[in-house]
Amino acid sequence: MAQSLRLAAAADLQSVLPPILAQLERQTHIHVDASYQSSATLATQIQNGAPFDLFMAADMSFPQRIISEGLADADKAVPYARGTLVLWVRDDSPFRQLSVHTLSDPALKTLAIANAEHAPYGRAAEASLKSLCLYDQLKPKFVIAENIAQTAQYVDSGNAQAGLISLTSALTERLRANGHYIAMPRDSYPPILQGAVVLKNSSNRTQAHQLLEFLLSSPIQKELAVYGLEPANTPETGH
Repeated sequence: MAQSLRLAAAADLQSVLPPILAQLERQTHIHVDASYQSSATLATQIQNGAPFDLFMAADMSFPQRIISEGLADADKAVPYARGTLVLWVRDDSPFRQLSVHTLSDPALKTLAIANAEHAPYGRAAEASLKSLCLYDQLKPKFVIAENIAQTAQYVDSGNAQAGLISLTSALTERLRANGHYIAMPRDSYPPILQGAVVLKNSSNRTQAHQLLEFLLSSPIQKELAVYGLEPANTPETGH
């Protein structure tokens, strides 16, 4: 019988991990039950005693919070990928020629972004807009979502005209079919380095480390890139 691991995974991984976890199960017979929510929500659940084995966040700060509370089995989070922030619109929107200038177009009335208190991609979106001197102008137009998956839903459903979302969301089959995107300037936001920690109270720590090693293996890192996550060890550091 397959062993079962409980994984707390950031919302941007919802479109990425299922085929990879299926591969893991075929190769190792480790079955993974994943819960996808904002990194902050998952960190709070772990702090409140939720019985997860592994926490994969959308940045390094939330795993660090778990480490500082003595809830992880290591003193450092393991970076497993780098995320990319993109501006996405539906194909039927008035913004055919998408560029950063679209954000200052008076025709843009609503912009979906993730809650910066809960979601690292929301923090990246705010940082990018501030860097481009667009934040104050756009703040009244924000449609705030709880996490990055919900941000993508808001803009895909038409509840917002444009959205600052993860490349992982933009590359899903649905969003590729419905819209188009451009990457936000890389130097406009801090690198979105995504980190993971194995939890100290896990009853499956060996298997949790096995999953982490699997994710860091060269074939899986290449597969993550197809879904919009760069390898964590790319030489560019971004400032």
